[in-house]
Amino acid sequence: MENLFWIGFAGALIAGLFAWMQAKKVMTYSEGTDRMKKIAASIREGANAYLKQQYTTVFKVFLVVFVILLIMAFATGGKMLSKFTPFAFVTGGVFSMLAGFIGMKIATASNARTAQAASESLNKGLRIAFSSGSVMGFTVVGLGMLDITMWYFILRYACGISDPVTVGNIMVMNGMGASFMALFARVGGGIYTKAADVGADLVGKVEAGIPEDDPRNPATIADNVGDNVGDVAGMGADLYESYVGSILATFSLGAIAGYGFRGMLLPLLLAVVGIICSIIGSFLVKTKEDATQESLLKSLRTGTYTAAVLAAVVAAPLTYVVLGNWGVYIAILCGLVGGCAIGYFTEYYTSDTYKPTQELAAASETGAATIIIGGISLGLKSTMVSILIVAAAVLLSFFCAGGGESFNMGLYGIGIAGVGMLSTLGITLATDAYGPVADNAGGIAEMSGLPDEVRERTDALDSLGNTTAATGKGFAIGSASLTALALLVSYVDIVQSNTEEVLDLSLTNPLMLVGLFVGAMLTFVFSAFTMSAVQKAAQSIVVEVRRQFRSIPGIMEYQADPDYASCVSLCTKGALKEMVAPALLAIVVPILSGLILGPIGVVGLLGGVSVTGFAMAVFMSNAGGAWDNAKKYIEAGHHGGKGSGCHKAAVVGDTVGDPFKDTSGPSLNILIKLCSTVSIVFSGLILTFNLMQLL
Repeated sequence: MENLFWIGFAGALIAGLFAWMQAKKVMTYSEGTDRMKKIAASIREGANAYLKQQYTTVFKVFLVVFVILLIMAFATGGKMLSKFTPFAFVTGGVFSMLAGFIGMKIATASNARTAQAASESLNKGLRIAFSSGSVMGFTVVGLGMLDITMWYFILRYACGISDPVTVGNIMVMNGMGASFMALFARVGGGIYTKAADVGADLVGKVEAGIPEDDPRNPATIADNVGDNVGDVAGMGADLYESYVGSILATFSLGAIAGYGFRGMLLPLLLAVVGIICSIIGSFLVKTKEDATQESLLKSLRTGTYTAAVLAAVVAAPLTYVVLGNWGVYIAILCGLVGGCAIGYFTEYYTSDTYKPTQELAAASETGAATIIIGGISLGLKSTMVSILIVAAAVLLSFFCAGGGESFNMGLYGIGIAGVGMLSTLGITLATDAYGPVADNAGGIAEMSGLPDEVRERTDALDSLGNTTAATGKGFAIGSASLTALALLVSYVDIVQSNTEEVLDLSLTNPLMLVGLFVGAMLTFVFSAFTMSAVQKAAQSIVVEVRRQFRSIPGIMEYQADPDYASCVSLCTKGALKEMVAPALLAIVVPILSGLILGPIGVVGLLGGVSVTGFAMAVFMSNAGGAWDNAKKYIEAGHHGGKGSGCHKAAVVGDTVGDPFKDTSGPSLNILIKLCSTVSIVFSGLILTFNLMQLL
């Protein structure tokens, strides 16, 4: 059975080939007029320039951490840290970066092609945008499979490590590099995209009264660049980390549960099956002309639900053959069903085809204040369903996998449920990554002066993208909660195996309580840092756009071109400057807490940040998605339509929601897992040096 691990390489190859075929297909379509090509080239240039500077900044941080890890590993003879971890840290970061970079490259090549296709038919526009998203989705899962399988073969065969627990514990540490890169990419990209978006909306829509993506607005190109560096490159790195993290955590739990290498093989096989099922599901995504939002959603649901059902069917014989345990199969089903349920209810709370967002749009009739209050209420309310779904998945997967008889077997059930939830990530991420492409296509259509019917089609695709983006974030956050629990257990096991002292993890232990408070505090302070970063960067854009409107004669009469490059440059500088503090906060606080409170305090911190981070992330993502679609609902002709008082109030609500849904909210699920992986990697240091030992 151990000889089957090569199938991970096969899965990586299948995903990579499909991504390449989709990219090649997209590139055969026309980019449209010379004006469209020029705008698309400006967006590409801005996105490439930002990523180049971001990767330069992140490289410096990676170099420092790599040196620290090398010292910890080699100066102590491998006692404090595995000698493989520093190098796995680098590969995880590089692969995470590649996932985002490749997705961004195809997205910036697809936006004008989607706009041109939408001028021919709605279905053609949907297919090109979705094919572009598929490149991102299958690149992420393909690179993830390659990284995991490569390191397994290095440890198991090149280094001859035969103990599954040792292999599992080393593998779980390998996820830190991906988490590092994901956090910088998500936070930096999120700050960039929302600074440009908020600045463009406040001055363009609210003050000047001009449409979204109007070529007279100096921040439009920066806004379109932001969609790519934040919602594509950042999201790709984010979900790469989620995917790899869930599989690695389950590797460790499988070894601890006594399943040996078979317990590691099952999540790998599930991931490969998920890749194949996602490819099948992707061919079912299509729509008819003049489709409503409901029918467009149905089209995407057909693809994702078909992939999930196929994965569930194939997982049954796989689980029985590998482990001979039907309870583990039920745990996998819990993950698959839980993921689909979270997606559905996220859609319910954020799509304008349902009552909550329609009622939120109606709140704009009494001004911006009431729509903001309504959005906060909606977001808070939406946390209940997501948390109950995850709670049910945790309990069912734990007891069905044998938790009543063996605690560790139950924990393996929770881990495998997380893998099940993310097994069809290829198509789930494709439906998510398609949204920014459709958004860019709408901007290009507006700036190029294409007919109104083209903009109507791209707006329909864009509104759908807002919903699928919210669904994708809910999906990622839900899986993060399961993965965080698995990582927490891995941390406890690794610490307990390296100390003779039995850890007192009761809630009455003051160290545990203080750790819980610090974890909860970290969630709020991290969110404050990321929100403040958007505010500061957006203020500079507002000032610049106002300056150009005042100082460039003829800009409002289309007689002079705005200085788009200055806004792109401001966003780049602001995002790179502001992303460092929140990212370092997520790294430094777990280490400092461990050095002061010891391993028990760290367990409390991980529990606190997991619970509060999950609830806060769902609240922020759903509130932001609902505000955005309430604005789109009004722009479609309801409550006075574009330019009305309701529309202006909804724009204000949308600008408040922008950093909620695209910066702070999605960054929290990375925070949760990064805290866990940092704690695991530095557990040897914390056990050796902590203040509690001196008392």
